[in-house]
Amino acid sequence: MEVAFYLSGLVAVLATLGVITNTNPVHALLYLIVSLIAVAIVFFALGAPFAGALEIIVYAGAIMVLFVFVVMMLNLGDAVVAQEKAWLKPKAWLGPSVLAAVLLLTLIATLWLGDIGKVIQGDTLTAKEVGTTLFGPWLLIVELAAMLLLAALVTASHVGRLSPPDKPAMNQETGARKEHS
Repeated sequence: MEVAFYLSGLVAVLATLGVITNTNPVHALLYLIVSLIAVAIVFFALGAPFAGALEIIVYAGAIMVLFVFVVMMLNLGDAVVAQEKAWLKPKAWLGPSVLAAVLLLTLIATLWLGDIGKVIQGDTLTAKEVGTTLFGPWLLIVELAAMLLLAALVTASHVGRLSPPDKPAMNQETGARKEHS
């Protein structure tokens, strides 16, 4: 499991660098998803399967849904169609695909060699232990994070409803453009 730990850690670092250095938000998102999956494999290698599963379900899954939600809320219209055609080029998918392939090969090698039950050190972390820790001494931090996420959602909703400065606002009731006086 040490090989899986180190390879997954390397992929997480490289994918995170891809997130930071990429100027296209969709490409950065692809790298972010690969990074989150690599961190989940690190959790599995350390003996925390519950934390690894949460990493995949909550972060890698929820980030994708949130991204689609934000794009739909911003309603970019025709500008999106041209950008989507550019995203279909293989160059956009090369980096994340290579890093994901390294993760897949690490997983296959780990399963093939029979290191399934081995962890690096320590006990397996159960869901009960995670819940007791999060909602015990860390309850205030968890609630503050929830409030921060709620504030971000409200802000994104407000920003999505603003009309661009070069276009007149739409009347919600009639659908006609409002005249500026």
